[in-house]
Amino acid sequence: MHLLSASCVSLLFTALLQQVRGFETVIGLYEETLEIPCNNGALKAEDVLITKWKYDKREGISGDLLVKRNDHDVSISATDEYKDRVSMAANFSLLLSEAKLTDQRSFICMVAVGADILEYPVNVVIYKAPAGLEISDKAEELEIGKLTKLGTCFAEDANPAANITWLKNNTPLVADGKGISIQASVLVDPVTGLSTTSSVLEYSAEKGDTDAEFRCSTQHTVGAELVSSPVTFTVTYSTENIVLQVSAQEPLVEGDNVTLKCVADGNPAPTTFNFHLKGKLVKVENADTYTITNVSRDTTGEYKCSLVDDPTMEASKDITVNYLDINLSPSGNIVKSAGEALDLTFQIDASGDSKVSWTKDNVKLDKEPKFTTLTFADSGSYECEVTMGLLSRKAVLELAVEGAPVIKQLTKARGEDGKHDVLICEAEGVPKPAVSWSINGTSLDESPFVNGKIIHKIKVVPTANLTVSCTVANEFGVDSSTINVSFVNDDEVRMHKQDQSEDNDQTKLVVGVVVGLLVATLVIGLAYWVYMKKSKQGSWKTGEKENGSSEEEKKLEEKVEENSQKAEV
Repeated sequence: MHLLSASCVSLLFTALLQQVRGFETVIGLYEETLEIPCNNGALKAEDVLITKWKYDKREGISGDLLVKRNDHDVSISATDEYKDRVSMAANFSLLLSEAKLTDQRSFICMVAVGADILEYPVNVVIYKAPAGLEISDKAEELEIGKLTKLGTCFAEDANPAANITWLKNNTPLVADGKGISIQASVLVDPVTGLSTTSSVLEYSAEKGDTDAEFRCSTQHTVGAELVSSPVTFTVTYSTENIVLQVSAQEPLVEGDNVTLKCVADGNPAPTTFNFHLKGKLVKVENADTYTITNVSRDTTGEYKCSLVDDPTMEASKDITVNYLDINLSPSGNIVKSAGEALDLTFQIDASGDSKVSWTKDNVKLDKEPKFTTLTFADSGSYECEVTMGLLSRKAVLELAVEGAPVIKQLTKARGEDGKHDVLICEAEGVPKPAVSWSINGTSLDESPFVNGKIIHKIKVVPTANLTVSCTVANEFGVDSSTINVSFVNDDEVRMHKQDQSEDNDQTKLVVGVVVGLLVATLVIGLAYWVYMKKSKQGSWKTGEKENGSSEEEKKLEEKVEENSQKAEV
């Protein structure tokens, strides 16, 4: 709630005092028609003989306004300023047009009822809201920490005089004798009697007041609250903080550009700066940035910027130029001979910790390759990748190990139908060796040439026992290997195709035959031994048939040998 002015308080006090003495108070609005009731409008027309209105001229003098007798028209008796402004309503109220501040006085209604004459005094108060609020005499700018006249707020032509409140961002400001000072004064118009209130705000700004909105307002006794248009101010202050900003691509690497920006919080902001570039001083005018082009690893270091007029106000920033160099020796396309050694060296020069990974033909390796004795399997594409954060480098070695071909293995396998053999020749050599056979056959397969290895297969149907050779050759030499291939007859083929039960029966039969032959051989041998014994005894006796006995003995020996051979079969 706003406080009323001293004149308003005095006027209200007088009105209250008069009410105690029987006075009624009526409030009217400036320049509007005011209705002043007689006995609160409680009079009955049939009871009233005469009604008369008069007013207090002060100092005990009264002036007549008008009179109305029963069944007669109103008679205006005023001869002064009220002559053309007064009239009477049907309920005996006094109508006063174009209310003025000079109408703030007592008006008396006199009524004749029967033999009695009654008086009803009414005290009149005239109010007027301010014509408007306006801030003038605005400061050009506010300085932090300095009490400065911000402006003057005017509330013109009011009654009673308006009370003014200052607002910052819609929050009332209260004088504290330090950063806020408010001085108000009232000027009364000698003609109209209306009051104009002026309020001067002195304010010590803060940094946050740069975009602050200042207003003034008043809540009059009558009417709605009035608020002025907002005003803003430029707040000036010296630089208290300075920051050096670095703008560069991440990660910053050799060959890039880096921009230094000096940011100061003063207002107005400084426009001239010194940039300290590792011992070199560069002055920049009407700008706050400096760009270093084509940086190198030597650019790494501490950089500063400062105010030209206050070198102690400075800021610094460390700049690191990332670099990652790798050296793989040898690299590129390398051709070596099988059996040789390859001395592989790898070096890293980096500005930070790095990680290394190796791959061969896009397959990850567990560790860095070592080549003490090169083999054909060592041929391939080796790639080394080194990473340091977002930075990466790669090196590639295309290694080709060459040499004369060597047959690692020559084998044979029986075909599924039992009529043919599959010969398999496995060889190594680079370039890819050509494979040839000493006999004609049907080529079954040739494996892909990978890591210097090749496998060649042919199908042969031997008609006799053979010795077959496989020969491999390339530009560096020739190698050959042989293998024996046996003839397979039809009986063996049939035996090969019999099922397992038939094989078992045939085996039993063969065993029986063999046992029988062995027994027969033993019997014949025993008979031969007995026969020889008797023959010899006969010869010893007679000396005859010795030759015949020798021939028979020879025949028996041949028979035994024949049976023995069958038994072995």
